Amino acid sequence: MDAIKAFTSEQIKTEVPKFNIGDTVKVHNLIIEGTRTRTQIFEGTVIAKRNGGISESFTVRRVTFGVGVEKTFPLHSPKVVNVEVARKGKARRAKLYYLRDKVGKNAKVKELV
Repeated sequence: MDAIKAFTSEQIKTEVPKFNIGDTVKVHNLIIEGTRTRTQIFEGTVIAKRNGGISESFTVRRVTFGVGVEKTFPLHSPKVVNVEVARKGKARRAKLYYLRDKVGKNAKVKELV
């Protein structure tokens, strides 16, 4: 086995959380500040998922104080501790980039019942 395959098999997570585009998720992200570590939760709507395997990542968007904030998280990163689904969303597209132009209640994704 070459070095790249050995590294990916070592770093890849065995239990990958199941979530889709349009879901509202809580991402538990590990923050290191000097010698201390803490877990910070970023809650928002998943607007994109890309790639596969070790390089798989997803983008989460939320609006705070009228400003849209997007963060892209690598799925298999050791900094991403947990991803929990707060609510399922009904989306008919693979990328929800149109939510960037929407404001208020228009920026919400319908809930999947």
